[in-house]
Amino acid sequence: MRLFQLLFRACPAALLLVLCLQLGSNKAQENTPRIITLDFQLLRDGTQEVTADLSVQTELKECMVVKASLSSNVRIEGGFNFKYTACLCEDNPRRFFWDFQTNSSARIAAIVDVVRELSICPNDDAVIPIRANRFYVIKVIKIEQRILNKSMITVES
Repeated sequence: MRLFQLLFRACPAALLLVLCLQLGSNKAQENTPRIITLDFQLLRDGTQEVTADLSVQTELKECMVVKASLSSNVRIEGGFNFKYTACLCEDNPRRFFWDFQTNSSARIAAIVDVVRELSICPNDDAVIPIRANRFYVIKVIKIEQRILNKSMITVES
């Protein structure tokens, strides 16, 4: 009889322990840091001049070497083709700018690759994520031709 009383007292305690462990493990999975977050904006003035503004951040404790560039479905010359290489750390977000002109509508992608390159981060201390090493955001720029050779530029996400 005593054996059954002991068994019934242990079961609720064991169930409570399992429930607590399960809740604790689910919370740990939700707190996974984001490798890279991107904020990409296309700004224009009254002419055909466009400024691309890309902000890059990480929630990882370790630094990594990133290359940032733009890509488009139409050919765009000038500063559009410039590629930046930088060390990205949690406490040091990076911001990149491109100025270019276009006279046609285009889909523009801001691309950030995590690369293995020496002499970028201090003491060459940098990591490369296993899960993904390319991140991108796409925006659309629409240019409508108007009468008298004037253009109107609009930007869509």
